[in-house]
Amino acid sequence: MCPGSQLFKRKIQRLLRSFDRKHSLLLEVMTSLQNWKRGFLWMVCFCCLPLFFLASSLPLKGKDAFANHSCRLKKTSFQQFYFRNQTYTLARMARLADNDTDNRFVGQHLYINIKEKNHCYLMKRVTEIVVKNVLSELKNQYPMAEEVANFLGHLHTELSNCKPLGHKELVERNLEKMKDKMKQLGENGKNKAVGELDLLFDYLENSCTEGN
Repeated sequence: MCPGSQLFKRKIQRLLRSFDRKHSLLLEVMTSLQNWKRGFLWMVCFCCLPLFFLASSLPLKGKDAFANHSCRLKKTSFQQFYFRNQTYTLARMARLADNDTDNRFVGQHLYINIKEKNHCYLMKRVTEIVVKNVLSELKNQYPMAEEVANFLGHLHTELSNCKPLGHKELVERNLEKMKDKMKQLGENGKNKAVGELDLLFDYLENSCTEGN
């Protein structure tokens, strides 16, 4: 075999080895990207599912939701990160001491037999009960209770002209059930109410603001 053909053969072999190395490197990069993509998708699902379930627990609004024009709050009132964070943090702190899984104060059961146009008024009254009967008494027990009480109290004041449309007996009946249960549970009931402040925040926003 002539020297020229041997030189050509060696060049071909070097090119093939270089191609193999680059091909292997490319496969490793593609595998890493696929693994990262799967991990990212799992992370997104893990982070977003709780928000999905929370959103799904809130009632959808119908055409009569804002028939009562005096019962409205600004959306921006609930977009203040500081107060939202304070409210949610306080609720998490209280839930650490709450072992009662059988009772719940804030939820769609409050809306039983209540027309949608009176949902905001109902949540206004629930807010009033929690601020006056719970947070005002526990402000020395929880460091953020007074700030959260002031924030919720401000929202309640903004709804001062919010009145029920039609008869309010059913609203009062549901509120009385809530107050009776809270009284029955005693201190545990008050602690549970604090642990549900995040739900109160979300339900108040959902029922009293537009654009959800």
